[in-house]
Amino acid sequence: MSISKITFTNVDGQTLSGKLELPADQHPHNFAVFAHCFTCTKNLSAVRNISRALVAKGFGVLRFDFTGLGESEGEFEDTNFSGNVEDLIAAADYLKEHHKAPSLLVGHSLGGAAVIFAASQLPSVQAVATIGAPSNPIHVQHLLKSELEEIQKNGKAVVNLSGRDFTIKKQFLEDLETKSLPNVVKNFGKSLLVMHSPQDSLVGIQNAEEIYVAAYHPKSFVSLDGADHLLMKKEDSLYAGDVIATWASRYVPMPEQTKLSTTHEVVASLDDINSFVTQMKVGNHHMTADEPIAVGGTDFGPNPYELVSAGLAACTAMTIKMYVARKGWPLDRVEVHTNYKKTHKIDSDHSEDPEAKIDTFYRDIKLEGALDEKQIARILQIANKCPVHKTLHTETQVITEIV
Repeated sequence: MSISKITFTNVDGQTLSGKLELPADQHPHNFAVFAHCFTCTKNLSAVRNISRALVAKGFGVLRFDFTGLGESEGEFEDTNFSGNVEDLIAAADYLKEHHKAPSLLVGHSLGGAAVIFAASQLPSVQAVATIGAPSNPIHVQHLLKSELEEIQKNGKAVVNLSGRDFTIKKQFLEDLETKSLPNVVKNFGKSLLVMHSPQDSLVGIQNAEEIYVAAYHPKSFVSLDGADHLLMKKEDSLYAGDVIATWASRYVPMPEQTKLSTTHEVVASLDDINSFVTQMKVGNHHMTADEPIAVGGTDFGPNPYELVSAGLAACTAMTIKMYVARKGWPLDRVEVHTNYKKTHKIDSDHSEDPEAKIDTFYRDIKLEGALDEKQIARILQIANKCPVHKTLHTETQVITEIV
């Protein structure tokens, strides 16, 4: 996974801070935007875990701080729910300009209500997932109940939420009163996943029911049984992310997977779109090969010589393991570290001649166990007899045909 810090501007020209997470071994098949909970930030553990679960399934995910929160510019007291929706649209515009317009929105708590409103204005979005979302944004008022009278009387009040003080203005509440989520979800024409914990003491489970009933199909509900509102247990947030990724794959455009087949042991396939990204079927296993970024690749997989080097390392470890097991020697673990370079032959008289360089594999073997010196010496001899090692030392031929 690669994580980069990005910034973009909201409708008022303020800079919002976000993190863009991309898969380590492929181009994202889809992009998602994550909306965090009320007064939270992009770095809440649940936000990170859900995002990374999505990235592990091939999504690119942008998580960011709403205006006035975290590392984003602006004053929180001057924001409102409508501004959060505008921030989400600005985030989607950033992805559209620099990568690809998002097809999935994910929102936690009040962020769940915000993604529903934002999705109704984003044609690219085809799927929306909410987690612990209120069925109406005005639900936030119950968090402010002790200060509501002061807000109404004086126009604002300082409210302590989760140990932090926030200034809430009257305009924030007035904005919430204009938002009817059931009406929006009924007509927004997106696939919807509602996730909620029956034990959520902050936003009751009845909110999930109201959202679900208001929406048209395709819609789904998943119970996050045992979880708290903020999904503080890692297993709860990772589960939520895994479910969202699997569910969304049915409703967002997924690239057609090329099924490689061959009568040979290995097939490698490379198209004209993905630079050096090479899809491979190796025996019964599928993998990706690539080249480093420095030579024009994207580093989504090992390069060809790394694969050859890996074959030597694996074969060496297996050969040692089989021999030691047969002998009954006390070997707890073997590690074989290899790399490849073009170097001059040992004791070569042509050290200044670049044409005199030969293919060289460096191999370090780490043995763990109560082995004596004779056993270690014998293991080194056996390592040099592993089949791949012997192949590299013998004359080989490659017979090529166009098919």
